[in-house]
Amino acid sequence: MKTTGTGRTARRLTAAALSALLLLTLAAPPAFAQRPDLRQMTCAQAQNLVARRGAVVMTTGPHTYDRFVAGPRWCDHWETVRPAQVRTRDSNSCIVGYLCETPLFSPWGSWR
Repeated sequence: MKTTGTGRTARRLTAAALSALLLLTLAAPPAFAQRPDLRQMTCAQAQNLVARRGAVVMTTGPHTYDRFVAGPRWCDHWETVRPAQVRTRDSNSCIVGYLCETPLFSPWGSWR
């Protein structure tokens, strides 16, 4: 079988594109995948972060995370807020903000 030049060129371009994509993926900073870790922050740092961003997902344990909000405007309209009491580096019970929760008895039923 005879291979044409066009086929080899297409394969080289595909290999080059995949190599470039791999290099970009490896060179990208991992910060986009990192969540702030409450266990490493002081209570004041965690409170300031939530107040500044309005809503932030933070790591709460080795395999857990939660979304903390500054107030009800960061929740869906049917949700209520509950103070979020968490453990930080300097406190066992720091209120960093609020958690959005679906009320137990809501007009839409208990679907969550």
